[in-house]
Amino acid sequence: MLYYLFEYLDKTLDVPGTGVFQYITFRSALALMLSLLISTVYGKKIITILKNKQVGETVRELGLAGQNQKAGTPTMGGIIIIIATLIPVLLLTKLNNIYIVLLIITTIWMGTIGFIDDYIKIFKKDKQGLKGIFKVIGQVGLGLIVGSVLYFHPGVTVREKVAKPVAFNQTENTISTQGREVKSTTTTIPFTKNNELDYAKVLEWTGEGYEKWAWLIFIPIVIFIITAVSNGANLTDGIDGLAAGTSAISVLAIGIFTFISGNIILSSYLNVMYIPNSGEMTVFVSAFAGALVGFLWYNSYPASVFMGDTGSLTIGGIIAVLAISVRKEMLLPVLCAIFFAESASVIIQVAYFKYTKKRFGEGRRVFLMSPLHHHYQKKGYHESKIVTRFWIVTILLAIVAIVTLKLR
Repeated sequence: MLYYLFEYLDKTLDVPGTGVFQYITFRSALALMLSLLISTVYGKKIITILKNKQVGETVRELGLAGQNQKAGTPTMGGIIIIIATLIPVLLLTKLNNIYIVLLIITTIWMGTIGFIDDYIKIFKKDKQGLKGIFKVIGQVGLGLIVGSVLYFHPGVTVREKVAKPVAFNQTENTISTQGREVKSTTTTIPFTKNNELDYAKVLEWTGEGYEKWAWLIFIPIVIFIITAVSNGANLTDGIDGLAAGTSAISVLAIGIFTFISGNIILSSYLNVMYIPNSGEMTVFVSAFAGALVGFLWYNSYPASVFMGDTGSLTIGGIIAVLAISVRKEMLLPVLCAIFFAESASVIIQVAYFKYTKKRFGEGRRVFLMSPLHHHYQKKGYHESKIVTRFWIVTILLAIVAIVTLKLR
């Protein structure tokens, strides 16, 4: 909203200094500071409200040291993350940008699913929360929306060929380049020289005109990614500061990709896919990262509040949509390796237990406990040490992901 106000002041009234709002870098910095301020200052008030409403965590008996001390800690703190993200976004972004619209929908959609789940657990006293099938339906529904919009919306395009700038128009202050903007299901393959893959090529065997059926491949892939990443984030939220910290690191790395992919000069220089209007997502990323760091102020050990499914499902959904929008979804196994390791540990544990129970008559385990962070707790590591080491791993992997801009 402020963006449009300052645009009016700049272009219509010619007020000095108001043109600074045209710069994504300025609005991103402002969004980061504003979200950080909201999450830290007003986060405390929200925690107080949650305490007064007795929105406390019911801790299952897992045999972990210090576990019972967390009983009664306020949960549903994901509300802090959502509010601290959406307010700067509504104030500082171009609200007619299709990518921003999708991210706002994602935040509200996944936040609502998580809120319902937490509400059932806390107020209905049902430890299972929202049934898994309904969570999956919600995730699939969001995937259908995001996939359909990214495929069919005319505002979602890529530049067919990113070339070096060939002309500079001093009058209009614009740069012209070779290539044209087209609808495409092309994505980026990391660590390869010819690093683009078109999902539509999967249907090439069907003959001429196969491109118009590319949505049959693209939309299911979007659904799978959103479901996988949001569930991974949900499983990672098990000890103080783990999900919020690792997510903040991953999101900041994605922010670098959104800025470069939306900047015609940088994308041309680095020879990466130029995605018109995607740079606006950098403002959203900054607001989201600020909200996560601000939330971490209260969620670090010992946590004063837990994010609950309200926060974890929202985090996973946002990260997935950001990566898909900027055509970097194949980097998610690197950027979100902790999420996938947590998910894999659960899948392996359950599958092996069932297999050995059927084969030997008794269930056996690969890990002392799953998800993975509980395995290390069982081995005697303090949760602060586990969280810090997981952060370090995420930082290293984020650097590896960024290096893919030039390492091919």
